[in-house]
Amino acid sequence: MEEVDKKQTIGKIVGVRGQIVIVECEGTRRPQLRELLTSPLDLSVKLEAHSYRGVHELYCLLLSPRQSIYRHMPIISTGGELVIPVGLGILGRVVDLHGTPQDNLGPLEDVELKSIYSSTAPREMVLDSYSSSTQVGVLETGIKAIDLFTPVPKGGKIGLVGGAGVGKTILMTEIMRNFNSKGGSLSVFAGIGERIREGHELWNILKRSEVLYRTVLILGGMSENAAVRFKIAWAAATIAEYFRDIAKQDVLFFVDNIFRFVQAGSELSTLLEEVPSEFGYQPTLQTEIAQFESRLGSGASGVSITSIQTVYVPSDTLTNPSVTATIPHLASVVILSRDIAHEGRLPAIDVFKSRSSVLDKDFLGKQHYETVIQATELLNRYDRLSRITAIIGEEELSLEDQKTYNRAQKILNYMTQPFYSTEQQTGRKGVFVQRATTIQDVRSILDGKMDNVPADKFLYIGDLKTAGLLQ
Repeated sequence: MEEVDKKQTIGKIVGVRGQIVIVECEGTRRPQLRELLTSPLDLSVKLEAHSYRGVHELYCLLLSPRQSIYRHMPIISTGGELVIPVGLGILGRVVDLHGTPQDNLGPLEDVELKSIYSSTAPREMVLDSYSSSTQVGVLETGIKAIDLFTPVPKGGKIGLVGGAGVGKTILMTEIMRNFNSKGGSLSVFAGIGERIREGHELWNILKRSEVLYRTVLILGGMSENAAVRFKIAWAAATIAEYFRDIAKQDVLFFVDNIFRFVQAGSELSTLLEEVPSEFGYQPTLQTEIAQFESRLGSGASGVSITSIQTVYVPSDTLTNPSVTATIPHLASVVILSRDIAHEGRLPAIDVFKSRSSVLDKDFLGKQHYETVIQATELLNRYDRLSRITAIIGEEELSLEDQKTYNRAQKILNYMTQPFYSTEQQTGRKGVFVQRATTIQDVRSILDGKMDNVPADKFLYIGDLKTAGLLQ
């Protein structure tokens, strides 16, 4: 073993508390916070300097397997921060936090190493420029309910919000597949604290769709420790920033799941014995989310990062701090409902609770804007009428109310859609519906052109013309 540089010597491990490693500093050398440490006896050991307790005690985050460390193990500094491979050579690959390939396709080529912490100043969000459709534009997801009620602005952020088992990951997978199939952008997927099975299924879907070559998957599954799960978000943001700022490419950035990012930070906060905030979350919750979200946006040369994020809702409570801290950063919020999922209407998007900050006539165009406004008014009336019909029945409504009730049912049924990503499970062939077609179809329902068609005919179709409902 080569002699250790005394200038890089830090000290030795004196305690381990979960994913927190306590290092006793010896001599005068004190590493900077976020500095990456290792051991001269095992260079696979990776610790990140987190905080000091007193003069000699350094608390570190453990970023490697716990079995590789032990008490009194010597620790040295690497002289830098945690890095991740970036570059065109990482496209089509699956990597972990350290950039190690997880797809059995050999080592990465044509890449460089970059710190996971942004060296640039936080960027302003593009919300203020959404009034100019010529500068920003709407990205088509091909999913009718999203493109109509919660459109995705280029360079903006959309959140898929809901509890367990309501279809957040499936919806994200479908959006990812649809975006990539049209080309023009590169994709980065950050799997934070999710099941390895879900990552494997996503990889297979992207491979079958022949869009894997434009995508990077970086995974920190639920089996990883909290420190690794927490840092995956920063590593993925670094890869996306490289494609935006260096490669000058538009980037689609997918995160599954933001709550797991928050949860990992909360676990670390508990181990660090920090005083918790409301509901037991870390006191730095707002800051951590803001720092992460600020790295996602438009670049100076007009290229941008468009972010699609799933947000798990604990106990289906939308007022949970992890949810309320995330939603203000999102341009569009898609709320997924368990009740709608139980009714068998998928995607289980609750159009009553979902919202978008880009519903502007100058941005969307007059026809889209007016269609959304009229459809929303119709659905709000339907919501009130449905309570009445539950008591007295639909036949007791006035003719005008019956017309409103039936048209609203048709719009809600029309918003169901078969997905490419679930073809094998459902037996229904997936469809991609253009935004203009969705607007025209909903316009036809609102104008009464579909009044003679039964409501159940609108379930799980693509557009009205293809389904044979409109001549």
